[in-house]
Amino acid sequence: ERVGCVGAARRAAFQEKAVALAAGRALCHRLTATPGRLRASGFAINRDGARRSAMQLLAYPGVDMGRLAGLWPELKRLRAKVVEQLEIEARYHGYLDRQEADIRAYRRDEALRLPNDLDFDAIPSLSAEVRGRLRESRPATLGGAARLEGVTPAALVALLRYVRRAGDRPGAGR
Repeated sequence: ERVGCVGAARRAAFQEKAVALAAGRALCHRLTATPGRLRASGFAINRDGARRSAMQLLAYPGVDMGRLAGLWPELKRLRAKVVEQLEIEARYHGYLDRQEADIRAYRRDEALRLPNDLDFDAIPSLSAEVRGRLRESRPATLGGAARLEGVTPAALVALLRYVRRAGDRPGAGR
């Protein structure tokens, strides 16, 4: 607002939605049920004794806020835009966690030395283009591989995992 990019009304609307979203998120984490109660309500849940929150249940296929509102009527009070955002967050939560873990691993291992005799063709998930670029340049580190044009984050993760898994096995590139 101070810079003139966002007007007061737009800022207020954003803040209002952020507050409603935080409240909805807290509600969905607070509402929990046992597997027995969930199964009795028609949810296909393992009988493992672990309580599940509304937020966790939203990640299940075929579960949406409307279905959960049958179990917890207070969810009906959430605004449509909040419901939409919470459903998206729940569905992609696992993917985002995995991606964040991959990013942390990459940053931690950017200085990881790549063996001089590493066989890039032995890494099955690399594209032919990436394999070619790696063979041509023979980067010394994972960070060096990251700076090559065309080497994607997914390729770096595959390379990291392969080098880590290979360990000291004979012929594995070490």
